[in-house]
Amino acid sequence: MSKQARQRKIKEILLHSEVGNQHDLMQLLLASGIEVAQATLSRDCAELGVIRSRTAAGYRLIFPEDNPGQMIRGLVEMEVQSIEANETAIVIRTLPGRAHGVGSFIDHLKNPRILGTIAGDDTVLVIPASVRDIRTIVDCIQSNLSNT
Repeated sequence: MSKQARQRKIKEILLHSEVGNQHDLMQLLLASGIEVAQATLSRDCAELGVIRSRTAAGYRLIFPEDNPGQMIRGLVEMEVQSIEANETAIVIRTLPGRAHGVGSFIDHLKNPRILGTIAGDDTVLVIPASVRDIRTIVDCIQSNLSNT
């Protein structure tokens, strides 16, 4: 199955079903005859802009609404607990289970001073292109999370 067909099926499932997490989504895909690895599903969700949002019924995978940048920014801002840096790297602490979303948000900033991010469960490691840019990167991240 092609990537485009798989992503179309993901969209269809998320638009017609309440899916709480990627594991549940993977099971629904499997029930539809689509076997996918967790890493591939995670990349698909990131490419499609899928976010995990809290609803009255619990967490749910959704697509951002009309103003995705502002909506995601607001969600990410609430998920970040601290941003710390030393001479070589930047560490962002998040709420449990939210590091992937925060890392994806930072990656989508497409800041040339950031080589990339590595996300765990509640920690994101931001790797600068140059250690000389650390303060500028921290300022950029903070300004992109601020609603003011």
